[in-house]
Amino acid sequence: MTLNASSSSPGAVPDVPHASLATAASGGGTWRMVLAMALSGTIGLLVVESGLPALWVVWLRCILGGLGLAVWVAVSRQWRTPTRTELRWLLLGGLALIVNWLCLFRAYHYSGIAIATVVYHVQPFLLLLLAALLQGEALPLRRMPWLLLALVGVVLSSGLLGADSAHQASWEGIGLALLAASLYAVATLTTQRLKRIAPAQIAMLQMGVGALALLPFVWELRADVVFSPKAWAAVLLLGLVHTAWMYTLMYTAFQRLKAQAIAGLSYIYPVMALLVDLLWFGAKPQPAQWLGMALILGAVWVYRRGEQKT
Repeated sequence: MTLNASSSSPGAVPDVPHASLATAASGGGTWRMVLAMALSGTIGLLVVESGLPALWVVWLRCILGGLGLAVWVAVSRQWRTPTRTELRWLLLGGLALIVNWLCLFRAYHYSGIAIATVVYHVQPFLLLLLAALLQGEALPLRRMPWLLLALVGVVLSSGLLGADSAHQASWEGIGLALLAASLYAVATLTTQRLKRIAPAQIAMLQMGVGALALLPFVWELRADVVFSPKAWAAVLLLGLVHTAWMYTLMYTAFQRLKAQAIAGLSYIYPVMALLVDLLWFGAKPQPAQWLGMALILGAVWVYRRGEQKT
């Protein structure tokens, strides 16, 4: 994850500059970023193991994570009253972020955690395209080969070229992961308009938007949802640990690390997700899928490396 518009994170709110970043201490950022990214890589595990519909998982994450972040915002005194214009951007970004989570969580079930997570990391390239379409920004043509390489990786990761169709990842899952990445890019563009508000407050308010927006839908499904102790443990961890606490770790790390270090450490996230899928769920990607995931991560790494140099 980086501190600019091209950052990509596990269902997290896009990062914006804040005045306190300039005065933060330099120590302790590395272990916080490592821990935050390791936690990010286990989000898919909690989603799948909860056994709950993605809609309920997202709603509960909004409520629990929002409450946890509200405590952080209050303790750190980061609250600023949004203007009407800022509220509109918060509403749009919140809806994009919540639908992003829904799509990504569903993609875990169709394509597996590892493939869905890696495909989701094409987000920086989708952000480039959306910024060109919606904001008229020029496309950096010298970076287009990396976009094409990432797209080749998506095709290979889908399993379309595998010999055994039983091991092919669902195209529906790939499509959902790409849609999730696109929606995260939309949330990034909207959050760029909120430079006056601290990231933790943005996350808290957007989760409030999600909780209210999803309430009618989860209410309709209430009779079909069974909460086992395992499900409660999963959603509590997801909301309080993997959202509220993880955000505080990331925000503190952003204050104490340089952008290049943040970008490099962010790769712990997809690697952890891959290990979870292999070791916990016994996933067995085909050689072409391994190659596809390597191409995606390699293309994003080169893109971000060039971005930091410029």
